[in-house]
Amino acid sequence: QVQLVESGGGLVQAGDSLRLSCAASGRTFSTDAMGWFRQAPGKGRQFVAAMDRSGNRAYVNSVKGRFTISRDNAKNTVYLQMNSLKPEDTGVYYCAASGTLSTLESGSWGQGTQVTVSS
Repeated sequence: QVQLVESGGGLVQAGDSLRLSCAASGRTFSTDAMGWFRQAPGKGRQFVAAMDRSGNRAYVNSVKGRFTISRDNAKNTVYLQMNSLKPEDTGVYYCAASGTLSTLESGSWGQGTQVTVSS
């Protein structure tokens, strides 16, 4: 089992920045891929960004140029730097981890951290 703990959410205004963190513990050998999903009120879960240990990254189009995913492999931690936040970025952000980027959604999940962007 992998335990994931997210932090860094909050209430900000449009245009502000936030940095989310997700620390993994337990069977961290199965965290080659780590990433972020979000769920807006009344909507389904959406992929946001992911990264593997080799440095390969993927982003949903709506956050490209604004969000940056990074990771500290020594700390088993992944970060999501969110700049130029928009109200449509509001939602619960979940961290996920798995052995590969393609299996991320079926891996381990954190409890989520709320991000609210006011206009």
